[in-house]
Amino acid sequence: MDLPTMRARLRKDLHDEDALNYRWTDGELDRHTQNAVREFSLALPLEAKTALTATPGSRDLSISSLSDLVAIEAVEHPAGKYPPVYVRYSVWLNTLTLLIDSAPAAADTVNVYHTKLHTIDVTSSTVPSRFEDVIAAGAAGYAALEWASFSTNRVNAGGRDVWREYLAWGRERLADFQRGLARHGRRNAVRVRRLYAPAADPSDQSTVVGP
Repeated sequence: MDLPTMRARLRKDLHDEDALNYRWTDGELDRHTQNAVREFSLALPLEAKTALTATPGSRDLSISSLSDLVAIEAVEHPAGKYPPVYVRYSVWLNTLTLLIDSAPAAADTVNVYHTKLHTIDVTSSTVPSRFEDVIAAGAAGYAALEWASFSTNRVNAGGRDVWREYLAWGRERLADFQRGLARHGRRNAVRVRRLYAPAADPSDQSTVVGP
C-alpha cells in the first residue's frame, strides 16, 4: 500500500472524506503515517543484506552506506563459504570492526546482515500487506489525538465535545497499534536469530559488542 492509498484509507477511517472541508491536510496524514511506520520498524524492521568491501590490511569497514540502519545482526567473512562463516565484530559510530586474528589481506567481500527502517512513499511500500491494518491504526490514532488537542476550547461544527470523542477514539486506535506491535514484534518471533558465537562471555559486561 503506497502513501496515497494509505492516506485515502485514513480519511475513510477518520470520516474525513469531504474534499471541500478536510480536517487534515495530505501532509498531516502523511506525517502521521510515517511516524507509525517508523515505530513499526523498531518492532519489526526490514531485514537486509549488504556486501561491503574490506580495505587490505584493515579490520575496519565503514557502514555509513547502510541507510536507515536499525541494527547489525551478523557479519560474514570470508563471504561465499558453505556453511557460512560468521565472525565476531564491534560497532562504534559508523565503523564496524572485524574481531578476527588477521586483517583481510585483500579487498575481500564482507556480507553484513542488518535491519533497517521500512519505507512508504507515493509509489511503493516495504511494509508487508498483512501489517497494513497495524500501520493504519497507528496513523489514525496519531491523527485523532492531534486534532483533539488542536480543537480543545475551540468552536467545532460537530459540537462542544467532539474533541473528546476524537481523543477517546484516538487512544483506542493507538492501543490497537501497540497491541499489534507487541504481537508481531521480533521479540516474540519463534526463530533463532543468533548466527554466530558472541564476541564475549555474556557474563562479562565490561565489553560491548554487536549486536
